Amino acid sequence: MPSPNRQDRKHRLSQGARGLAAGFAWLCLTVLAHAGDELPIGPFSAATPGSPLPPGWHAVDFGGDRQRTSYRLVSAEGNTVLRADAHAAASGLAHEVAASVAAYPLLQWRWKAANVLRKSDPATKEGDDYAARVYVMFDYPLEKLSLVERLRLRLARALYDPGVPAAALCYVWDTRLPVGTILASPYTSRVRIVVAESGVAHVNTWVTVQRDIGEDFRRAFGEEPPAISGVALATDTDNTREDATAWYGDIVLKKRIVTVPGQP
Repeated sequence: MPSPNRQDRKHRLSQGARGLAAGFAWLCLTVLAHAGDELPIGPFSAATPGSPLPPGWHAVDFGGDRQRTSYRLVSAEGNTVLRADAHAAASGLAHEVAASVAAYPLLQWRWKAANVLRKSDPATKEGDDYAARVYVMFDYPLEKLSLVERLRLRLARALYDPGVPAAALCYVWDTRLPVGTILASPYTSRVRIVVAESGVAHVNTWVTVQRDIGEDFRRAFGEEPPAISGVALATDTDNTREDATAWYGDIVLKKRIVTVPGQP
């Protein structure tokens, strides 16, 4: 049996190794986030239908005994996309990212919804369901939160997911509100809902969305955005007890391309 001193040294070495590994992984993500004009988050089109999700994605369980949304890679119009089916269900998928909003201010994705939800109402917890959502999560300093907000956040992280953010934008395909509407989530003011598509005009049609997340954060929270810490998506119908099917195409963070007059 090793002596206590040897055990302490082994423990410290193990902690140091884990710290170096975590730091190296973070460094790789940061370097990747500044390597090109685009940072792919959800390169679903590069995968094979029926295969596991691209590296970096993990399931997010919203807790309780609710049914989980089904997510799978499928073929659609010659491309591999992510299909989500929710039958009175809710769960999501998330991907950690380390990127500066100043470097990558634009988020672009494609999505398609088979239907919108009749009972959806972003002003109430009972109506907080959407056929499609895309979240951007931020590395918001905890010391800027009130004591009550910090306690609520710690509880949410303990009950649901250690990665629950201190600030997030939630882009939704709403039923009736105008595109561009921003309001607080009925569950927490630390998540602001942004209507990115609305109504039935484009149902069953692929829609490409591009949002200036820096500008949206300023409008939503009234301050400059911190670094991006993750991107997530969800199709959920657990509150309204409805059915929804949606498809998600590739998700990318993009630099703002500045054109110089007189140059191509």
